[in-house]
Amino acid sequence: MSVDEKTVRRIAHLARIAVTDEEVPHLQGELNAILDFVEQLREVDVEGVEPMTSVMPMVMKKRQDAVTDGGYPEKIVANAPMSEDNFFVVPKVVE
Repeated sequence: MSVDEKTVRRIAHLARIAVTDEEVPHLQGELNAILDFVEQLREVDVEGVEPMTSVMPMVMKKRQDAVTDGGYPEKIVANAPMSEDNFFVVPKVVE
């Protein structure tokens, strides 16, 4: 898989990054190098390898998963520019 100039510009647009015409070939090369590396990783045989969270064996700290309302929603939205029924009101960004 390789990235062309049009795809680089599309990625930059989606990431909200301004990219000049001079930067596109460099970014195209970097993205293609990243994708080539990912392809190399796909070739590695990981059958029977346990997933790891760290290189050192350790037990993950876990907390009780309890659903709460926070107990004070009015204080949480008190400094918000806009709120409604203890929810933050934000501008629509997706059409």
